[in-house]
Formats: sequence, C-alpha cells, structure tokens
Amino acid sequence: MDAASTSARALARWHAVVESRDPAGLPALIAEGAVFRSPAVHTPQVGRDTVVGYLTAAFTVLGPSLTYEREWLGDDSAVLQFRTAVGGLDVSGVDMITWDENGQIVDFTVMVRPAKALQAVIEHMGAELLRMLERTGS
Repeated sequence: MDAASTSARALARWHAVVESRDPAGLPALIAEGAVFRSPAVHTPQVGRDTVVGYLTAAFTVLGPSLTYEREWLGDDSAVLQFRTAVGGLDVSGVDMITWDENGQIVDFTVMVRPAKALQAVIEHMGAELLRMLERTGS
C-alpha cells in the first residue's frame, strides 16, 4: 500500500472514531510513542496513554458540537480545520495529524483561535483532565 493510501485510510479511521463520539476507539489509532501538542500545555505530551487521555478529554470538551469544515491530506499527514463551541464561545481551530507507515498517529498538534476561545478551552480541558484523574485515582 502506498503512503497516500495509508494516510487516506488512517484519516477515515480517525473520522469514524470522532463521529462515533466514543473514545474507546482511540488506543488502536495511536502509536506507542505518539506525541500530543496542545495549545494549552507548553511541553509536548508523550506516549499512547497520555495522548489517548488528552484526546478523550477533548472528545468531552470539544466533541459534542465539533465539526470538521475542511481538510488537507498529505502522504503521511492531514490538517483538519474544525469549528465547535466551548463555554458559549465559538472556537475555530486545526488538528495537524501525522501517521506512521502502519497508519497509527505519531504526532497530533492542535491550534485554537481566537484567544478568548483558547482560554475557555484551557479552562474546560483542565477541569476535564482533573475529573479524569480523580475517577482513575491517579
């Protein structure tokens, strides 16, 4: 299978999980050493479990009204432009996703605008991550 086909299949798998609104499908999409870059956290977050945790929180915070409006697909990556609402504010952003040769996500970067919406995302994501930690007792 060529790189473009791998990327197209990986993107289709991502869309299927997002549309299901069920984070249980995330671990199968994420490579062991994947990196997540959040607009809310200074340092990259590394490792499948960590990336799955951030994306699970994002499903809760951003997911209910998240829609992808445009996408650009490369041989091993995609840029997805999205719109959602958080805390009553319209949020615009992009997900930049890179896959390995097996179609697993190795790098996931999120950018959000405007600044006021980013602040709302930071607050809601922080609260959701804290709730997740409290539920697991970590």
